[in-house]
Parts: sequence; C-alpha cells; structure tokens
Amino acid sequence: MTLPNVLVTCPPMLGLISEFAPDFAENGLAFTPAKVSQVLSEDELIETVPSYDGWIIGDDPATRRVVEAGAAGKLRAAVKWGVGVDNVDFEAFRDAGLSVINTPGVFGSEVADIAIAYAIGLARETYFIDREIRTQNAWPKPTGISLGGRTVGLVGFGDIGSQTAKRLLACGANIVVYDPAYKPVAGLDVETATWPARLGEADFLIFTCPLNEATRHMFNADTASLLKPGVRVVNVARGPVIDETALIAALESGVVHSAALDVFEIEPLAPNNPLRQFEQCIFGSHNGSNSADAVRRVSRIAIEKIAQFLGSRT
Repeated sequence: MTLPNVLVTCPPMLGLISEFAPDFAENGLAFTPAKVSQVLSEDELIETVPSYDGWIIGDDPATRRVVEAGAAGKLRAAVKWGVGVDNVDFEAFRDAGLSVINTPGVFGSEVADIAIAYAIGLARETYFIDREIRTQNAWPKPTGISLGGRTVGLVGFGDIGSQTAKRLLACGANIVVYDPAYKPVAGLDVETATWPARLGEADFLIFTCPLNEATRHMFNADTASLLKPGVRVVNVARGPVIDETALIAALESGVVHSAALDVFEIEPLAPNNPLRQFEQCIFGSHNGSNSADAVRRVSRIAIEKIAQFLGSRT
C-alpha cells in the first residue's frame, strides 16, 4: 500500500524535519521536505504541489493558481503551519473541494518574547551597543529610556498581543490597545482606543495584528504625522502592516527614534534597502516563532491535522 505523501515547505519545520519522521510514520504518512530557505515561488509550487496528496504550507504563496494546479493533480488537503494565513487563498481551496486549516493560537508566548526583547533593545539600545563593540572596537554608553511609566500603543490583542501586554505590564508600562475585536483578559489592565486615536501618546508602537485589508499599511505617512517625536516602533506581525517608505521618512526626520522589524514588505531584506542605514534599528529574519519547543509542538499538530484530512491516521 502506498502511503499518502505530504510536501513540507515550512522552513522552521524543515530545520528539525528528521525528528518528525516517526510522527509521519505513526500517522500513516510519507513526507517530502522541500529545498527552500524562505518560500517557494508560485511557479515552483505549481510545478511541485500537484505531485503530493498533502501539503504543510509555510509562508509560500498558496494562491488560486497554485491551489487549482494542486487540485488538478493529487492534492487533497493542506495545513498552514502557524498562525498567519494572509498567504493562503482559503476560498480557492473551498472552491476546489480541498480541505485546509491552520494552527491558530500556538505562538503567543514565543512571539511575545521577541516583541518584548525588541522593545527593551530599542529602549536601551543594547543591540546597537553590541554591534559597536564587535565591529568598531568601541565602548559606547548611549542614554536609553525605561519602559516603566511609558505608554505603549499595542496593535492587536489576540494571543500574541495579550501575551505581549502581560510582559509589558510586568515592566511597568501603560498600554493602549488597538483592536476592533478586543475582548478583556483577566489580569491585564489595559486601555483601548480606535486607530489612530491617541497615537500621539505612545512612546512605543508595537504591531502584533494579522495582515488583512484593514491593517495593510495602517502605519503610513498620515498616521506617522500623528506620532510623538522619538517613538520606537516594533513589528512582529506582518511586513505590509507598515508602509516602509513612510517608516523610512519618519526615521529620517527623527519622529521615529528607531524600529525593530522581524518582518518586512519584501523578504529577505534587500541589500540596498534604505532601512539598513539606520544603525539603531534592529532587524530579524521573520523568525519570531522559531523556538525548538514551539516548532516541535506546532509541527506535530500540523502532522495530526493533515493525517485527519487524508484519512490515514492509524
């Protein structure tokens, strides 16, 4: 009997893929790890996906063209590894009669840890100090700011946002939440506002929201004009939440003191991207959820879900 074969294109899962061989076997599945560092292109996926019964998707463009190609081949089901789903055309899956789901609510703690690390890094300029010591043989002592008593505009209050708020409150920060779906969380004493009201109060602006039509470029030239000079910006959400042209202008003018970005409008960050000129900024590689503990947990959830779809679990 030939086992259903699952294509895996998610880089964090691929980094530990040998560990999951027993999990695939237990669930009656074969698997094929893709050769990919970030994402496969739409054309590469159209060529590859139809040969597989299942697909564990990373941040690849799971577009209608890809889905239709898969449906014309062997593809029967897919699981989007992780929380963000802006790269997946769920309607196309439904139209093609294919099963699809993601793994929601799984990375709140991990991404919140990165968000607070970035916020502290910007506040105290620790990353800048490290770089100066390592690359310039310098011994800088910039005067940072404290988080205690500062106001944080927190955009998004789902699993990641609420976990970020928990950490910020422990540092003594005051939090104004922007989230049209806001629901109170016991023990988290925050205020709420409608975007972009009260932006001028924020010492930090932290994005933890999903990417959709309402949040795309919500940081733009108009909203940047409302900011308090010296604000620090953190984005652990999705790159297109921020209009990078507007952010660059705000950094150049000093309205934004510095930014910590785990995500960008185009990834990887291009060598000639103007953001690179700002020494106090912090850059990540869209890696906020990638702890070994989280990867193991979420990968096994994804394997179980795809097995349930393919009806092959023993």
